[in-house]
Amino acid sequence: VPGTVTKFYNSAVVIDVDGSILGRYRKMHLPNDPCYCEEFYFAKGNLGFKTYQTKYAKIGVLLCWDQWFPEAARLIALSGAQILFYPTAIGWMKGESKKVRLEEIGAWEIVQRAHAIANGIFVAAVNRVGREGRITFWGNSFVAGPFGEVLRRASRTREETVITDCDLSQIKRVRRVWSFLRERRVDVY
Repeated sequence: VPGTVTKFYNSAVVIDVDGSILGRYRKMHLPNDPCYCEEFYFAKGNLGFKTYQTKYAKIGVLLCWDQWFPEAARLIALSGAQILFYPTAIGWMKGESKKVRLEEIGAWEIVQRAHAIANGIFVAAVNRVGREGRITFWGNSFVAGPFGEVLRRASRTREETVITDCDLSQIKRVRRVWSFLRERRVDVY
């Protein structure tokens, strides 16, 4: 149709164990840095922050750059998610020093574990491995528990599937001790 604009979104589809499609998520935060200029070819997500009841748990999905925004993780937790998944493609640019590489991967892990702690949920930070163009993806996918503890970690250099048990009853126990969600001061925010 003349005059119409096609929009493209960086998206994830949530599929339950029986193959049924539960919904889709469109990435809300689009980076604009040297290797990720997504705002030039993707539209910002417009479906909101949703959770999906799977056979095993209520989950939320956020994509890559969304992982740096505490508001997104908080909204997912407030909507009842027990596990937050972050499919990610993050890595080092060619020529970065070892010191910078350690700082970057450290910050990435800390922020994911902090989302788990601040929201009392499990976080699955999933990152690719390998090299593409000027980027070497650092892998190190991991699952963190509600206290931020790393329950399982994947390789830095090779593809692998990581499976770990998530005791969902731990969420209630943690939130009873660290009642961050209950004690928010929404009257002053």
